[in-house]
Amino acid sequence: MRGFRFRMISNQLARVVFLSASLFGLLVLGVLLYRVIEQGMGWLSADFLTGRLSTQPEKAGIKGAILGTLWLMAVVIPLTTMVGVGTAIYLEMYAKKGKLRGLIQTNISNLAGVPSIVYGILGMTVFVRALDFGNIVLAGGLTMSLLVLPIVIVSSQEALRAIPGYLGEASYGLGATKWQTIRSVLLPVALPSILTGSILALSRAIGETAPLVVIGIPALLLPIPMSIFDKFTVLPMQIYYWTIDSSLLAEYANLAAATIIVLLTILFLLNASAIVIRNKFEQRF
Repeated sequence: MRGFRFRMISNQLARVVFLSASLFGLLVLGVLLYRVIEQGMGWLSADFLTGRLSTQPEKAGIKGAILGTLWLMAVVIPLTTMVGVGTAIYLEMYAKKGKLRGLIQTNISNLAGVPSIVYGILGMTVFVRALDFGNIVLAGGLTMSLLVLPIVIVSSQEALRAIPGYLGEASYGLGATKWQTIRSVLLPVALPSILTGSILALSRAIGETAPLVVIGIPALLLPIPMSIFDKFTVLPMQIYYWTIDSSLLAEYANLAAATIIVLLTILFLLNASAIVIRNKFEQRF
C-alpha cells in the first residue's frame, strides 16, 4: 500500500513538473512573439517588402532577401528530397545487411547531430573554394542540403520501416518486381511520413544562419538575385546583421523584428502547404 501511494505521488509530481515546463516554454514563446510583433508590425509595408536593401532604415527593404530565400529553397527542396529518399530506399530495400551498411547508417545518424557551422566550413571548402562557385545561391543551397539531408534520410527510413510487411508480399505475389512494388505500393503509403520529415528538415534549412555566415554570404546593398548563379542574401542573414547593427541605431531592431515576422509567415505558408499535401495523400491511401 505504501509503495502504491508513493508511485501515485511520484506520478502526480512528475505531471506537475512536466506541465510547468511546457507552460514555461509556451510563456517564453508567447512573450517573444508579442515583443516581435509589437516592435516590427509598424514597419511592415509594401515598400518594405518590395524595396531594396539600404543603409537608411526608413528606406530599407527586403525584396532581395525574400527572393534569395526562395531561390535557396528552390535548390534545397528538390536536391534534398531526391537524394534523401533515394538513399533511404537503397538502405532499406537494396543494401544487404553487413558492416558496410552499418557503417553508412552510423555515419548518417552521427551527421544529424553535427553542429551547423561545421557544414558551413565544409561548404566553404568544397563549393566556394575547391569548385570555385563563390558565394552564390547554388553554393548556399548545396551547403544547406548537406545540413538537412541526414534528417530526411532517417525520417524516410522510419517511414519505410513502418509499412506493414504484407503489402510488399502481396505485391510480389501478384508478380510485381521490386522496383514496381516500391514505386506503386510502398512509396505512396510512406509518402505522408516522408513529407513530415521533409517539412521539419526544410524548416531548419530556412532558418539557419551559421553555415551561410561561414561561406561568406553578405547582407547589404546586393542586386536582386535572378538565378541560382547570382550572389544573394536570405532573411535569417538580414535579421542577424540588423540585430548586430541595432547597437548603433535603434531603428535596425525594428527592421529585424519586421523581417522576423516575414520569415515566420513564409515558414508557416510552406509548412501549411506541405501539410495539406500530406493530408491529401493520407486520405487517398
